[in-house]
Amino acid sequence: MRCPYCRHPDSRVVDSREAEDGKIIRRRRVCQECEKRFTTVEESILAVVKRSGVTEPFSRSKVASGVLKACQGRPVDADDVALLAQAVEDEIRSRGAAEVPSNEVGLAILKPLRQLDEVAYLRFASVYQSFESLEDFEAAIGQLREEHAARNSA
Repeated sequence: MRCPYCRHPDSRVVDSREAEDGKIIRRRRVCQECEKRFTTVEESILAVVKRSGVTEPFSRSKVASGVLKACQGRPVDADDVALLAQAVEDEIRSRGAAEVPSNEVGLAILKPLRQLDEVAYLRFASVYQSFESLEDFEAAIGQLREEHAARNSA
């Protein structure tokens, strides 16, 4: 790491600390030449690969926006959507991959959205699971009914 004071190309790490659940690492460094100390911040960037092949940084706000569209007209709190978006980001980051296909982001949204609101889940699933017919909706609704029956009988 180049020293910001004397521009010497070599520095030594004195201390490292994680922030924001390990997404950011702050390193305290000392220059090998002038011995001045400085801090660097390293951030891991999660990239999303779209169907077209274009790569863009993961955006929690984009996840929240998509979920809010599915929840339109439903009794869903914006704070719950924000928590869902955070949970989706945490789940995707836990995979350890630097790049993730966009359809995996959509699929990662489905489980927590199902728990949040089943109608919004069906709306969202119809896009990300590529529902093509009425039978696809019926199958998804049938699966939800089976889960309700299993929960109620337990």
